Amino acid sequence: MNAAALDDQVNLWRSYVARHVAISRDDIDELESHLRMRIDALREKGLDDDEAFLVAVKRLGALDEVSREFAREHSERLWKQLVIGADEPDLARRAVLGRGWWAILVAALAAVVARVLVVVVPPADPGLMLRTGALTVAGALTCYFLVRRRAQPATVLVTALGLAGCVAVSVGFPFAVDGSTTVIAALHIPVVAWILMGLAYVAQSDGGAGWRSSRARMDLIRFTGEWVVYLALIALGGGVLTGLTAAVLAALGLDPVTLLAEWVVPMGAAGATVVAAWLVEEKKSVIENIAPVLTLVFTPLFTVLLVTTLIALLVQLPTGLADRGLLIVIDAILLVTLGLVLYTFSARDPQAPSRWFDRLQLIMLVVALVVDAIVLVATLVRVGDPYGLTPNRVAALGVNLVLLVNLAGTSWLLFGFLRRRRTFAAVERWQTGYVPVYLGWAIVAVVVLPLVYGFA
Repeated sequence: MNAAALDDQVNLWRSYVARHVAISRDDIDELESHLRMRIDALREKGLDDDEAFLVAVKRLGALDEVSREFAREHSERLWKQLVIGADEPDLARRAVLGRGWWAILVAALAAVVARVLVVVVPPADPGLMLRTGALTVAGALTCYFLVRRRAQPATVLVTALGLAGCVAVSVGFPFAVDGSTTVIAALHIPVVAWILMGLAYVAQSDGGAGWRSSRARMDLIRFTGEWVVYLALIALGGGVLTGLTAAVLAALGLDPVTLLAEWVVPMGAAGATVVAAWLVEEKKSVIENIAPVLTLVFTPLFTVLLVTTLIALLVQLPTGLADRGLLIVIDAILLVTLGLVLYTFSARDPQAPSRWFDRLQLIMLVVALVVDAIVLVATLVRVGDPYGLTPNRVAALGVNLVLLVNLAGTSWLLFGFLRRRRTFAAVERWQTGYVPVYLGWAIVAVVVLPLVYGFA
């Protein structure tokens, strides 16, 4: 058994353990660390990888027995009450509240910073508000996970320097208020900031491997999808609450616009981002039940949308491709499609055999690949007009090229998986290995393009 095959076996074991909702990701990481140490010790005694894995799992004991021993050694864990019994009925509540108070504190700080930005940032510079707002959210989440993951000083230093650099670029660069590079930077700084936050999220994961681990990066992708779901749910509830508040104030003869626009909405939005992250960590079993439903519903719908888009493009050739607004909408559809694919992959058991849903995903990916190729060609054609290679067109070319390579690689690997020529783990490794490409392109869009085009 080679290293990749052994990792697949360990991942299968993790998938089994993860189904026991009382055990958190951090707990599984620690159990896996013990398992791998046992495997290494057995291999040193002459056992091959297969034998070492089986013996190590056997010696690790039945899941319930391991959980009991692990809970006794870590009595502050939330799930001790679930495993050992109700002898300490307040333990679980104290554990949740302990983490909850830290989340509330960070959420409150994010809300205060958001309010300060509303006061300090000129209303005529929405690009600066978007850039600094994204950094506020990423900074709050980074702080939350650095403490929660007990990150090493090196991780703290790297994330702090990275976020400080983003702030310096966002505030220090002389962006034109209505310039193209302002919009491009505002759209790409969140990508850089989110990956920096990801360093904090994966800290100490996979036996301390952290960002170097493919599985840890997939955990970040999974968290991102779950965070978006929870944030959307909070936003729906917040929208209803805001609407009712506005109705009450209006009925009292008061103007709700200032209160809501300058206080409630920005502060609530900033705080909700941290609360959503806390909910993802504490309520994983809930979102794990939602994820398959969401992907099952939206994958067929987006496949139909992409097929319709492709037919419309082919019918409207070449006049339809001259519409800049249409190309932007199509790029947005492609980005959401890729996000849906990543979320689906992150929620999938890598050891499960292929099924009809994988074939549907391949169809969606291939259609998206064709649509992206058409948009890329259309953007290249537009470069030949009198406006030439504008910042917007360079950004569009870069985004479409990054998407094209990712979609092509994913389609090819998924096709190989369906033909049983490779494991699904290869598809996952391609996606996690592609994360630095997103970071690299985002840095180019935020730093290089503004410099090249004089911040226009």
